[in-house]
Amino acid sequence: MSSIISYVPEEYVEIKHPNWTQNATIYQVNIRQFTPEGTFRSFEEHLLRIKELGIDIIWLMPIHPIGIKGRKGSLGSGYSVRDYFGVNEEFGTLDDFKHLVNSIHDLGMYIILDWVANHSALDNALTTTHPEWYSRNKSGNFMPTPWYDWDDIIEFNYDNAGLREYMTGALTFWVRETGIDGYRCDVAGFVPLDFWENARRELDNIKPVFMLAEWESRDLLKKSFDMVYSWSLWEKMLEAINHKNIAPLVEWMGHQTKAFPRDGISMSFIENHDKNAWEGNQFSNFGDGLEAAIILTVMVKGMPLIYGGQEAGLAHSLKFFDKDSIHWQESRIGELYKSLFQLKHLNRALWNASSGGDMVRINHNHEDKAIAFSREKEGHAILAMVNFSDETVCLNLANPDCQGEFVDWFSKETVEAETLSTVNLAPWGYKVLSRVA
Repeated sequence: MSSIISYVPEEYVEIKHPNWTQNATIYQVNIRQFTPEGTFRSFEEHLLRIKELGIDIIWLMPIHPIGIKGRKGSLGSGYSVRDYFGVNEEFGTLDDFKHLVNSIHDLGMYIILDWVANHSALDNALTTTHPEWYSRNKSGNFMPTPWYDWDDIIEFNYDNAGLREYMTGALTFWVRETGIDGYRCDVAGFVPLDFWENARRELDNIKPVFMLAEWESRDLLKKSFDMVYSWSLWEKMLEAINHKNIAPLVEWMGHQTKAFPRDGISMSFIENHDKNAWEGNQFSNFGDGLEAAIILTVMVKGMPLIYGGQEAGLAHSLKFFDKDSIHWQESRIGELYKSLFQLKHLNRALWNASSGGDMVRINHNHEDKAIAFSREKEGHAILAMVNFSDETVCLNLANPDCQGEFVDWFSKETVEAETLSTVNLAPWGYKVLSRVA
């Protein structure tokens, strides 16, 4: 007589996400360009507006003093760090920063700092006090990260235990002394995985932190990071909109459903500082398909990002090494994000990681032009249909798995899922249906 042994699947992700991330959105701040003053204090004046936009996590680009030696442009790159324990006087003082952290927390939001662990400025004091912590070329000289044009920085060598101890101490310093809630870690994949795993343990011993890796790799999600970038989603959306090739985007959704860790978080975006600075802006990249792309970044499983200025219709590439203030104004883009974030907070199907629902494909007759899918969690559900073409399409839908009464999120009309057989979508059009238990 045989017996059946029950099998409980082991979750790949071992870290525990902070409770406040389950339906969170994230907002990237370029302090230098955010206001004409470019300071912490002037940025504070935008906090209530950002909160009302539907933002939960604020990510500040690097706040540390910038290297002078080899500086690019008149102000340099924040990713060329001269002092890991200091504050860039361009932005204000340490007390100004602490005031900003407290103001963000007072509004029920959270703050993470950009952290540059892979390299430092050419004139960081560590080059003198601990030159052995840096990588060397065959001539014995300090070297930048190979294959890149980052000639204003030099690379660390993480074979050194002293460097690991120093960098971990710097990470814990900012959490302990200023109350920040975590980090976005620059080129996280260039730094050894075991360093990040240890650093995460040390940080969580102080408070539950949120960690974002600038990388797209599942191994970082196991013991180190809550979220990784979805560079590939951005690329696939661009391919669908500009080259009328939707197949890679559909494939991305399939891979995201089957291969991405169930309790990991993928960050979806239209812009970030890298894309905006070097590869165009939201309008030049996505054109008439911009709103369709925005819809998808919020509907897919993951956490959506706004790069500060997008919501004001940012239509140019901000200078990276010089002053270039954002022009603030009302914009359709901001209203769209605000509406979508309201839905994300309300509907559990759109929540992050295992708190949200998986993506289930809905087949139809225009698979080469449009994407349709559902997500469902604890009685909550969404149906999303997005036309990635410049043609009007009439989708003949296979019956979605979801049933019951839905509300069209934008028109507020009531729809019965069981009777939903055809949907007309204008060029680049979309329809989002929501069911909340």
